[in-house]
Order: sequence, then C-alpha cells, then structure tokens
Amino acid sequence: MKANYIEDFEKWAEDFSFYIEVRVRFSETDMYGHMNNTVSFTYFEQARIDYFNHLGILMPSALDDKVKGIPIVADLQCDYRKQVFFNDVLRIYTKVAKLGNSSMDIHYLAKNQKDEVCFTGRGTVVQMDPRTGKSVPISQEEKAQLAQLVIM
Repeated sequence: MKANYIEDFEKWAEDFSFYIEVRVRFSETDMYGHMNNTVSFTYFEQARIDYFNHLGILMPSALDDKVKGIPIVADLQCDYRKQVFFNDVLRIYTKVAKLGNSSMDIHYLAKNQKDEVCFTGRGTVVQMDPRTGKSVPISQEEKAQLAQLVIM
C-alpha cells in the first residue's frame, strides 16, 4: 500500500526525529482488542501539540486578546498498514513536510514496539485569526525556525 504523499518510503521515514510514545488503552479498542480507526487521529493531535510545544511555537492561548493566530487542522489523512491492538506501545513520529505562508503540511509515522510501521498520515495546519476565522501569516520568527526543519 502506497500513500500518495510518500514518494520514497525509506527516505521519508528517515527524516523523522521527534516522537511521542502512547500505549493503546482498552477504551480505544473494539471487542476483539483491535484499535479503533478513529484513535490514530487523536494520537496525531497529541503528537502535533507536543511537537509544537517542543519547538516552542504556534501554541498561544486562544483566550489571549493579543493572539494574532492559532493553529487549526484544515485536513487530516491516515493510511493503515498494520493492525494495532490493546496495550501496544506506539511511537508517533511528527515532522513538518512543507511550509507555506500561513499553513504547513505535517506528516506522521506510527511504529509499534517491534519497530513495525502501523500507520502513516499527513495533515494541513493553518494559522487562523480566532476573531475573524481567516488565515493569517505565520510569524517570521516561527517561519524561520520551521524552515530549518523542512527537508526537501
């Protein structure tokens, strides 16, 4: 199975460095102990938030009147490669794959405790003004920091 956002899987996979670990909880599975297909999106969300916090960018409080923009998800995609079960420990890798003026493409890679690829994903995050609902440019400082991470 080939995801449309991955040209060379080996090259794509080696460009990840940041990851979080999650353990599949019982409540995230069906009666056979198989992880529900919606849970991967929750893992992507946590990995993305932790990644941005790690970088110290794009995580202002939406309640702050001075905030010019907050990151929102414009689209999200997941491609499943291997089944995941209750109590599996997953590493959810995250990276910036493409940087625009007010948006970025984030890619995800999930591996289990045997280092097997379970699922991959991508999504567009847009910097949005919480008052107007319109996109706004990512600050020059954050853009410069993010540009160093994008591997073409």
